[in-house]
Amino acid sequence: MTTTRREVMAGAVAVGLGAATPALARTPGRDRLIAGTYANEGGKGLYPIVDGRVATPVTGIVNASYGVGNGPGGAFYLLREQAEGRVTGYGPGWKVRGGASTGGADPCHVALDRSSACLAVANYSSGSVAFYRLDRKTGAPGEAQVFQHHGHGPNTARQAGPHAHWVGFSPDRRWLHSVDLGADAIFAYRFDPAARTLAEPVVAWQAPAGVGPRHMVHHPTLPRAYVACELQTRLFVLDALPDGLFRDAGERTLVPEGGPASYAGHIAIDRAGRTLYVSNRGANSITVFRLDAKGEPEAVQHVPTGGNWPRFFLLREGRGEMLVANERSGTVNAFRVGPDGRLIATGRSVAIPGVVFLADV
Repeated sequence: MTTTRREVMAGAVAVGLGAATPALARTPGRDRLIAGTYANEGGKGLYPIVDGRVATPVTGIVNASYGVGNGPGGAFYLLREQAEGRVTGYGPGWKVRGGASTGGADPCHVALDRSSACLAVANYSSGSVAFYRLDRKTGAPGEAQVFQHHGHGPNTARQAGPHAHWVGFSPDRRWLHSVDLGADAIFAYRFDPAARTLAEPVVAWQAPAGVGPRHMVHHPTLPRAYVACELQTRLFVLDALPDGLFRDAGERTLVPEGGPASYAGHIAIDRAGRTLYVSNRGANSITVFRLDAKGEPEAVQHVPTGGNWPRFFLLREGRGEMLVANERSGTVNAFRVGPDGRLIATGRSVAIPGVVFLADV
């Protein structure tokens, strides 16, 4: 991130880690994760988490704010969030297979279409999207094709220009969408997986002015999507249309009224499409929504994350758990996911300074 963005979102970083218990896992056994960290909040690189315990960080991989795996040849892609953004593909042992400029500043989200070996990156500060054709054998990214967003919002401190914050390929693989916080919009790019090309973007959905949409998730079986907003504590329900556009289908609040200022962090949905989760930085909670057969959300739980500033969480359905990355307190806390999707605190936690991203590897 640039200095400006860090100053906007940063508060005092609490690194009081002594209270954290030493392991996340209940029992050891073939559990491998990674945690990306911010250097200015004490992170020393990319941290492996082996059987619930934090191992020595992989040096040289700094400000890894997001990543995605299972690329060609098993490549794993990590973003380097800095003024001159980069995306790098890694093989076993975190050996570099190839890297490329993102053509913009502060890349913060990445999406992979595995079948076509194509990758897309959202550049936050420059408000642009980078698109790559990957080498089908090594997974190395080629030169970026960069698309510039346009637009702004009423929040002059955060929306003076476009700020792409999320990218994702549609379930039918016909579209790439990008959520732009600065432009209060979602942009749609027609995607041709056979030709491995993107068309110029069009506005797929214009959000209410000033809400600052951050992240989106598609329903696994219904033509619906859900958008968590950062500048106002709102969740939007959208109908996904065949032409790549979205139509308003309702909205919900993310946190109860009367609490501290709060900013959505991450959003995820379970494989069955029954439960939706959103993290709230400031309120320091996870909001759990029950989804009915039509995909209508109902808030059923607001769970404290046990730390400060939950930027990211990892829903691990196969293990019946959620791991929450609390950036400012430098902790990863484990929750059990109940049969109804509700979260139960386990008391298990590990200390990782400046943690902002988690992934299974």
